[in-house]
Amino acid sequence: MVTSAAPTVDAYLLELPPERRASAAAIRALIREHLPPGYEEAMTWGMPSYEVPLSRYPKTYNRKPLAYAAFAAQKQYFAIYLNMAYADSEQERVLRDAYAAAGRRLDMGKCCLRFKRLDDLLSAPVAAAIASTSVDRFIEQYEAARAAAVR
Repeated sequence: MVTSAAPTVDAYLLELPPERRASAAAIRALIREHLPPGYEEAMTWGMPSYEVPLSRYPKTYNRKPLAYAAFAAQKQYFAIYLNMAYADSEQERVLRDAYAAAGRRLDMGKCCLRFKRLDDLLSAPVAAAIASTSVDRFIEQYEAARAAAVR
């Protein structure tokens, strides 16, 4: 699955084969357990997304909710999109250091953490990254990044 037209996260999970559904449900549970208050779960960009609702912050450049985290069951791997790690280089460094300390290879782009099996995911540092940034702080980071891009 690359993107989905499912209207809800539950419907998204039901589209997956049973063995991938179990892993995706575990990723969802990890995110929801550690998500700071104020973010909402939605289906955006064809995947489950955890975002600042437009009712809280409508001033995004694309008029879409400000995405904090997301996950997807791609064809060959799973991905968790950790936008707080993109916006905050300290969070990215913490993730990279945790994987290095565990002797594990980190497959991460700018904010997309990829892994083939749930066992490949280091849950504790990912959970800490998810828990790290309040809605207010994430909005501050977003506004600072947008201001820097305009200069």
